[in-house]
Amino acid sequence: MREDLAVIVVAGPTASGKSSLAVDVAETLGGVVVNADSMQVYRELAVLTARPGEEEIARAPHRLYGVLSVAVPCSAGMWLEMAGAEIAAARVAGRLPVVVGGTGLYLKALMEGLAPVPTVPDAVRSEACALLAELGEEEFRAQLRRLDPESAERIASGDRQRLVRAWEVVTATGRALPEWQRDQPSQAPLAGPFVIVALMPERAGLYAAIDARFVRMVEEGAIDEVAVLLRLGLDPRSPALKAVGVRELAAYVGGEITLAEAIRRGQKASRNYAKRQLTWLRHQIVPDLVLAEQYSESASERICTFIRQCGLTAGS
Repeated sequence: MREDLAVIVVAGPTASGKSSLAVDVAETLGGVVVNADSMQVYRELAVLTARPGEEEIARAPHRLYGVLSVAVPCSAGMWLEMAGAEIAAARVAGRLPVVVGGTGLYLKALMEGLAPVPTVPDAVRSEACALLAELGEEEFRAQLRRLDPESAERIASGDRQRLVRAWEVVTATGRALPEWQRDQPSQAPLAGPFVIVALMPERAGLYAAIDARFVRMVEEGAIDEVAVLLRLGLDPRSPALKAVGVRELAAYVGGEITLAEAIRRGQKASRNYAKRQLTWLRHQIVPDLVLAEQYSESASERICTFIRQCGLTAGS
């Protein structure tokens, strides 16, 4: 096994072209593309998550795309185990692992490991959800503030999932979630160096690309995809139902809003998601190479040249 092969991490906001860059890198340098997008793991969400198509897959091996049913919640721990196995397999084959995605928790877990938060019993989670429904977000947050003031202040308005998570952890374990999160492992779970490439395009161009891509997704079948998803009768807490665009298109499918309004809301949700991703990139990782632009062939060439110069590729 070539454990000295670098793990290339291509990170960036949605619609920045990071998947295209990852394919170029893998094709040029003899690599395997490993998905680090929490929604692209689900086989039923091909269109709405802009999963790589046949043309991209034909250019380089792709792993962890569409490998799970939406009925199976994919946690960071589950993804990390699968990604570790795929990276190890790539190294055994002498191929460069190219991890690409915009899910910050997955990338952080890969490079730093996961905090050892114990499993929370289903009964505690159900109790937290019921309490939130009973009290409403404002009063629930006030109650949480007495148990975990840091989370109560940090979690954004409307982020009910993280409010419930903070409540259930402190209730089940007696320790606040931020305390668990500070108990990071002393080293990354994988051996070998990481080369981190971050796409940080200017917002005007990125937002225009996001808006255009959402329209294209609708034209390519995203509405039918959401309709099928809704018929599956998933648990309302299912991660797949929180994919960007699902809520907005589901409102159209249910006759609550017009298609034009659904597209407008979906575009806005996508732009807000990209904004959060950019904020995460600025504060949570230290890239080896930053590209202040979206995908281009010249950007791919610069990345490949940079990686070769690191001396950690299969051909080194």
